[in-house]
Formats: sequence, structure tokens, C-alpha cells
Amino acid sequence: MNSINILVADDDSDDRLLTKEAFQENRLKNPIFFVEDGEQLMNFLKHRNGYNAQNAPRPGLILLDLNMPKLDGREALAEIKSDPKLKSIPVIILTTSKREEDIIKSYDLGVNSFITKPVSFNDLVEVTARIKNYWFELVKLPKDN
Repeated sequence: MNSINILVADDDSDDRLLTKEAFQENRLKNPIFFVEDGEQLMNFLKHRNGYNAQNAPRPGLILLDLNMPKLDGREALAEIKSDPKLKSIPVIILTTSKREEDIIKSYDLGVNSFITKPVSFNDLVEVTARIKNYWFELVKLPKDN
């Protein structure tokens, strides 16, 4: 298993903690970084406002919530996928939304996967196991560029 950095953008502190614990439950050894809104996400990715290559390494995978303050997930996704330096980073929407329009819009903007957040921790452990198996064991991800 390669050490690809994971960046989780979610404004809910409980969801961030549960996501971290679910990955730990699956023995995922990849470094996980967290940001609380779309603005922090873009600062992390573009090394602005206190973020740099040391404390904000390029992620190999982004888990993105849609409903966040300042810059929501849709706006952040559009910005990531329109940036030549960032667009190759796979993005998974992990959100409470089940709205068909959110799913369609996300794929139109270039998301790689859309997952509705499960309600129970056990189901979240299962979802993170599938993410781990697919994104870190099955597919080939690009090296840092």
C-alpha cells in the first residue's frame, strides 16, 4: 500500500473525527489531513495563508463535503477541477445530500465519486473500507505532479 495523502474537507467536527476513526478501524496508514471549509481547502491546496509544502502536502485523494461555509463543496470542486495543477487529484464527494441535482452537478464539475454519508459508524467503517480497497489497492493514482 502506497502512502498517499488524504485530505478531508468537512465543516462538522464530529464527522471529521468519525471519518478519522473509521479509517483507523480499517488500518489505513495513509496520512490524513483535515480542513473545515472550502476556503481552507483551497488555501491548503495552493499553499496560501499559512499552508506550505511542509504542513500541506499535495493530497492524492480529497474527500469533500458539499455543504460547508465560506466556499461550499460545489464551488471548491469547480475551482479544483478548473486548475491545471490540481485537476488530476481525485475527489470523492462524501456528503449527507441525496439530492439528484447535487449528484448530477458534482459529476458535471468533474467529481470522481459521489457517496452519501452513512448514518451509523459501522456503515461509515464499511464505506471507508471500500474507499481504501478501491482507491489505494485497486486503482493507480498519479504520483505528485
